[in-house]
Parts: sequence; C-alpha cells; structure tokens
Amino acid sequence: MGNFIANEGLSVFVILVWLGINAFLFVHFYMAFLVERWYYTRVLLGQALPWARAPAACLNFNCMLILLPVCRNLLSFLRGTIQCCSRTAARQLDRNLTFHKLVAYMIAFHTAVHIIAHLFNFEFFMDAQLNRNTSLLTFVLSEIGNGDNAAFLNPIRTNETNPTIVMFTTVAGLTGVAITLALILIITSSMEVIRRSYFEVFWYTHHLFIIFFIGLVFHGYARIVRGQTVASLDTNKPQNCSDKFEDWGKNGSNCAVPEFAGNPPGTWKWVLGPMILYVCERIVRIYRSHQKVVITKVVMHPSKTLELQMKRKGFSMEVGQYVFIQCPSVSRLEWHPFTLTSAPEEDYFSAHIRIVGDWTQALYEACGGDKNEPQEAWKLPKVAIDGPFGTASEDVFRYEVVMLVGAGIGVTPFASILKSVWYKRIQNNQDVFTKKIYFYWLCPETQAFEWFADLLQSLEGQMTEKNMMGFLSYNIYLTRWKEQEAAHFRVHHEAENDPITGLKQKTFYGKPNWDNEFTNITSQHPRSKVGVFLCGPPQLATSLEKQCMSHSAADVKFIFNKENF
Repeated sequence: MGNFIANEGLSVFVILVWLGINAFLFVHFYMAFLVERWYYTRVLLGQALPWARAPAACLNFNCMLILLPVCRNLLSFLRGTIQCCSRTAARQLDRNLTFHKLVAYMIAFHTAVHIIAHLFNFEFFMDAQLNRNTSLLTFVLSEIGNGDNAAFLNPIRTNETNPTIVMFTTVAGLTGVAITLALILIITSSMEVIRRSYFEVFWYTHHLFIIFFIGLVFHGYARIVRGQTVASLDTNKPQNCSDKFEDWGKNGSNCAVPEFAGNPPGTWKWVLGPMILYVCERIVRIYRSHQKVVITKVVMHPSKTLELQMKRKGFSMEVGQYVFIQCPSVSRLEWHPFTLTSAPEEDYFSAHIRIVGDWTQALYEACGGDKNEPQEAWKLPKVAIDGPFGTASEDVFRYEVVMLVGAGIGVTPFASILKSVWYKRIQNNQDVFTKKIYFYWLCPETQAFEWFADLLQSLEGQMTEKNMMGFLSYNIYLTRWKEQEAAHFRVHHEAENDPITGLKQKTFYGKPNWDNEFTNITSQHPRSKVGVFLCGPPQLATSLEKQCMSHSAADVKFIFNKENF
C-alpha cells in the first residue's frame, strides 16, 4: 500500500480533483438552470435544458485543460523547476499524454450529452411552433418577440421550417456541426491502430483542433438558449403569472409580457489563456525549427536502423531527453519524436531511427541508406530540431539503485544514460549518487543487438580494466529465434564471448522471470529506493508496475517510471 501511494498517490489525487471539479461544475450548472429565471424556458424544453447546459460548463473546463499537456516547452520548464523540490511531482508531468487522453474522453462524453439534450431541445422548440393553440402556454411563449424579434424565447420563429434547416442556418448550429465533426475525426484517428500504422492521418487530423476551438468560441455567440431578464422578473413572476398567460400585457393585468435574453458568450474566458500559451509554444517551436542544424555523420546500422549525429549552436541536453525531427525534403509539416542516444558530455547529439513507416523510409533514402556508396555531406538532407524535452529518465542519477528495462528500439534512452555513465565514472572518475545499475534489454531479433553491442563492449572492457564490474549488471534477452540460429548458439555456447553480442556476459533466451529479478534486487539492496525505468510496450509496463507494487517493503521501495512521448 505504501509503495502504491509512492508511485500512484499523487496521480490518483490529481485525477480525483479533476473528476471532483467536473462533478461540481455539472451539479452547479444543472441547479443554476432550475431557478426562476429559466422557468418559462423549462416550460418549452423540460429537463433537457439543464441536461444541455451542465455538460456545456464541463466542456469549457476540459477544453481549458486539453492544450496544456501538449505544451512541451511549458512542461519542460515546470519539470526543471519542481524536480529539485519534489521528484514525485515532477514524475506526474511525464504522464502528460495520459492526462491529455483522459481529458479528451471527458470532452467526448460531455459533447455527446450536450448534443443529445439539444436534439431534444430543438424538437421541443419545433413542437411548440407546430402546435398553434393560443390556449397553450408553449405556443404563447413561442410567439413572443415576433414584432421586433428582440426578446424571443423560441429561436424557431416559424412553423414552416424544421430543426435540420435551423441547424444549418444558425451560428450555433453550424459551429456545433463543425465542432462535432472535428472532434469525431480527431478521436477516431487517435486510436492506437491508426496512430501506429498511419501516423500521417493522426498528425493531420489532430490539427483540426484549430477548427474545434474557433467553433467553440463562437458557438454561443447567437445566444439561442434564453432565460427571462432580471427586469422582466419584476413585472412577470412565473409563480404568479404562468397560469394567467392569456391576460399578459392587457389593461388591468399585473403580469406584463415576459422578455427574454441569453447569457453573453463565456467560453472564451475559459480557453483564451491556454490558447495564448499554446500560440507562444508554437512560436518557440518555429524559432527553434529555423536554427541551423548540421548532420555531421550518418551511420547505417543493421536491422534498418539509421543513426544521425548532429550539431546545433547552443544545444544543451540531459540524459534520456528527446527531440522532434523534421526533414523538409520529406515533409514540411511532419515532426516525429526520437530519443537522444548521445551523452551530454559529447560534442554532438544523436538519434537512432528505426525504419518502420513512410516518413522514416523516406528519411532513410534521403540519407543514402538505400545506396551502396557513402553519401557526400553536401547531399545530406536538411533537418530541423525542436527540443530537447525532458522525460522520466532525467531522474536516473537521483536513485542509488537503478533498473533500466528496454524493449527493442526502446533501448535508445538508456544508450544516453550508459554513455554518460562511461564519461562520469570511467573517463572522468566522477562520483555519482547512483551506486548500482541493472540493465535489461529484450529484443526479438539478433540484428537489433549489433548497433548497441559496441557501446556495451566498450563499457565492459573499461569497467573490467578499472575493476568496476560491480557497478553495471547487464542482462540481454533474445525473445525470438530461428532454428538455424538456435543450432549456431548451441555450437558456440561454450565460447568465451557471446556469439550474438560479442560480450563476455552471455545472452539469455526467452523472457526474464521478473519475480526472481525483483526478489534478487530486494535482497541485494536493503533499505534502498530503487528507480525502475522502462521504455517498452504497455504489457511490459503493466507487468513491471505490478512487480514494483508486490516487492516493495518497509525497507525497499521500487519507484516505477515509464517513457511516455
């Protein structure tokens, strides 16, 4: 329980506060439309009125939040500011995309409730016009404002129309349709299967948020939903006058014809601040994208992995950070995130890019990856860089004991960490707070090991020479293999060096027994706080998080961190 609080306590608190604010706003605005001012509106619309207005308030609140988790520069600034005070609070910023998705789901939910309620509202408005009986209060209310049209209650002014026509001929209707279509496209294109297989579709449709916010700001401009004015309540109190509607405005009557007005648009007050912040964020990104970046070296690694070594004036990074890369010759609009694999101590920064889609394939070809001869420097494509941005891995040297778990290309953030270890501990004899690193790499194919094995071999040799082998314990797992590969492994199993990686530490076959690994670390490091860092699939994250929970005790705590960008 204690470890759950340490790992998830603040996240749970934030989510509960967010849900509590949503619940409060819903109840508050639901009750606000049950007061006397909205009595005559409810005569026309019934309970559909508060059911439309309450989710609208929640939409304003969540639309205020939705842009903040994707303001990367703001989050990096906050992370650097608060991590010196609270590591737990800083870790919550690494879950920005998770919160972004939760807010999006809440927006979708309240949008659905809002739309359904308004569909009923328009039917009720239309029914009031069609049932032209002067003995009915609903018809009398619908006729108010027919003269100068200044104080109407029913926005459908004639019975010779239908709700569909009204929907596409009013500001509220047109903006509502635009908002809904934009939201549907954004959410559906964000599904995992589309985002992984058709990233361009996800990327382009996400920019429909511009239409979404423009429509949102102007949606209430026409003030279609109206209530009785304060001045009118003095001359027509619903509890006294609603039954005397046939005498409204006549001589000797104490009840004047009621007047109605809508609330002034208020959505802009909720979203203006975040919109300004986001515009500033984009300006910073544009400025960075125009800074000159020089590709100093291109390396084609096995398993179709491209390494770009680059330089940019004033570039400064920390271990585990990532950048967004744009290649104008491939696409002027697309930016893709890649973890930095270089160390802060190096005079360049690098990224390893696995060729898995159209954009990466085009970049691979632009860099000469499909050619046998080396690419001349002047023929290399121009690239733009936005970043670097912080991740959970920045905190790795704040733990005395560290577990690094990478799956496939997910090993890239740990390349930066291990290189930095080499510079700090081996080359410069610099003391660091971290005393022990356990490194696990799970990979489904032998070729993927090759580009990273050079670094591990260098570390292994240097640490053996300086008698520091106890500092880094590394375990490499091959999770899939072919029959001919298995025969080769058996023949060379007794060799001094591993047949796959060339390391003295032999490769394991299959998947780790995480229960045994955590038990071993617990026994080796009593009274320690262990940082567990993962860059890998959600299934592995779930498994490791459960292990962190179950193996934490009074004297040992496992703190789980996952790369999330």
